[in-house]
Amino acid sequence: MNISYADKAQVLNEALPYIKKYSDKIVVIKYGGNAMINEELKNYVMQDIVLLRQIGIKVVLVHGGGPEISETLKKMNIPSKFVGGLRQTDAETVNVVQMVLAGKVNKDLVNLIENSGGKAIGLSGIDGHMIEAQKLSDELGFVGEITNINVRPILDTLDAGYIPVISTVGCDKENNVYNINADTAASKIAGALGAYSMISMTDIKGLMRDLDDDSSLISALSVSDVPALVESGVISGGMIPKIQCCVDAITHGVTQVVIIDGRVPHSILIEMLTDAGIGTLFY
Repeated sequence: MNISYADKAQVLNEALPYIKKYSDKIVVIKYGGNAMINEELKNYVMQDIVLLRQIGIKVVLVHGGGPEISETLKKMNIPSKFVGGLRQTDAETVNVVQMVLAGKVNKDLVNLIENSGGKAIGLSGIDGHMIEAQKLSDELGFVGEITNINVRPILDTLDAGYIPVISTVGCDKENNVYNINADTAASKIAGALGAYSMISMTDIKGLMRDLDDDSSLISALSVSDVPALVESGVISGGMIPKIQCCVDAITHGVTQVVIIDGRVPHSILIEMLTDAGIGTLFY
């Protein structure tokens, strides 16, 4: 499809006020789902992140890696079991989680950003004891509940001109390592940083009033309206903890949180730099 010079100018003109709006502000992007598995989408996401950094936005990338962990566990003949949507994590499993998240997945993303023209440094929640945690429950094993976020390593990385790429493993003062839910970690990190915005990439269009009706997308929502939507069943199942992370981020000082469809190419740019936006905005 050929785009005229006038259309190109219009795109840039539309983006300009948003570039000004986000300039020098911190935006935390929680990265996961299909956008993390599909190689073409992964490249689009990294290109978008590099562009945002180049126009003066301080991007912090927080990632999970559930499918990669499951695949590695399967190859090692270690069974995967989930309780309430969280991976039951014994001592053997948490070693694999640390290896996959802080190792392969994290460094692959750093490499992609660098090859897209950006500058990135990979961090885990263990570095600088960035994510301190305690055991969430005996049943879940080494699944962590965050007790403290140390933002200093993140700010130092941003100040040096790099994009921090953070894997969601935590630690405590007894040398234990914990598997941390990526949505929860992103929410806590965004709040601790006083981020302007948090963007959560998912495999759905956003919050829908009716899952079978694409036109029922809720484009904007006050966090005060969330309890009623939970009670009515609009927010249910696995969406409840995801939405709660959005609410928590707003409660802890993040100005806005957006759930976007990571299956859409360049969904980050569409959300941040156009009038139309995409997904569901919480305020």
